[in-house]
Amino acid sequence: MANGRQEKDNGFAKRLAILHYWNALLVALLVFSGLLLFSSSWKELLGEAKIWIKWLHIMIGLVSILPVLAYSGSAARHWQLLKGKPWQRLHIIVVLLLVMGLFISGVLLWQFQAMGPGVSNAALLVHDVFVWIGLPLILYHSLTKLGRLKDLRRHQSQGYGRFYTRKDFLRTIIGAGLAISVAPALIKWISDLGSGPEFQAVNKEAANQLLPAPQPSANSAPPVGGGASGSFRSYSVTRLPYFTNDNWSFTINGLVEKPITWNWEEFVALKRSVQVSNFHCVTGWSVYNNTWEGIPLKELLEKAEVKAEARVVKLYSGDGVYTDSLTLQQADMDDIIVAVLHDGQPIPKDLGGPVRLIVPQMYAYKSVKWLNRIELIADDHIGYWGQRGYEQDAWVQR
Repeated sequence: MANGRQEKDNGFAKRLAILHYWNALLVALLVFSGLLLFSSSWKELLGEAKIWIKWLHIMIGLVSILPVLAYSGSAARHWQLLKGKPWQRLHIIVVLLLVMGLFISGVLLWQFQAMGPGVSNAALLVHDVFVWIGLPLILYHSLTKLGRLKDLRRHQSQGYGRFYTRKDFLRTIIGAGLAISVAPALIKWISDLGSGPEFQAVNKEAANQLLPAPQPSANSAPPVGGGASGSFRSYSVTRLPYFTNDNWSFTINGLVEKPITWNWEEFVALKRSVQVSNFHCVTGWSVYNNTWEGIPLKELLEKAEVKAEARVVKLYSGDGVYTDSLTLQQADMDDIIVAVLHDGQPIPKDLGGPVRLIVPQMYAYKSVKWLNRIELIADDHIGYWGQRGYEQDAWVQR
């Protein structure tokens, strides 16, 4: 009878060990893919591959609920075995809450377009907090419990050694963190060795060197503007481009009566307007009450005198890769601005400066960074992210 009960207990412990193993594996994959997506250096190096990593991250996140569902059938018995062990019970409750919180917030971020920016921002905040606090705890819990659960009788004996110790866990986390953090810099350094001193000097520049710097109007300062709330997250599909007065220009051409090209001195002298608007990223974060100063897009198009056969405004980034488009009707919206200032300051390079498009009513991938050319065309154009599955009309859910 006792042997039968012992075998039953050991079988139950092995089932729990299997669940912990799969939970640890899934969480480790989530940590790894999440860090790759979070690191701006890795984003730059991975290029288009980060799209597939993003979808892999989403799929792993959806599957990560399965060990929890499987555990629910054994939870009552496990809870009974932990009678008189309040801290272990509390630990299980915390881990389950963290897993559920990550899963729910992740699903909300995945379905951001249906949720709208308010829900997405709250979900992103919860997801970030749970990631930095919860994932290491969940991973540690799963790995350190594996050895204990493999043999319940051995666990109850004195002097039992853990399958995966606290020191092992800390070494793994620190090592993985250093590898993920240092690897991009090392790869860049190796790739830059053959690029010559000129390229390396350009990469050391922190900002675009265009003079004269645009001077903000009074409306770019409080109380009208100058009070953005939130933090931008920098994304790019290439290395950040570098501009000087010698290599920067802004062109409008295509189906127009008067093709125009401005140099920096001419462009920064154009009459500008100020608008205050919210900025919503497709990944779930927002920055509110941004003050953008620049030239309304519709006014620039009027200067070029758009031909009747033009239907689409094609937008080019100065990185040489990124493009997007608006219909001519969309481009006529009053709040679309070709901005040179944000909150009274020149737009920094990582935020898309010296000049970027701002389309407040659409998600930020339509607000082309480093904008330096506008072409009027007759046919539709699917932009960089549109070719990779994003909506062509990126209206923000209200």
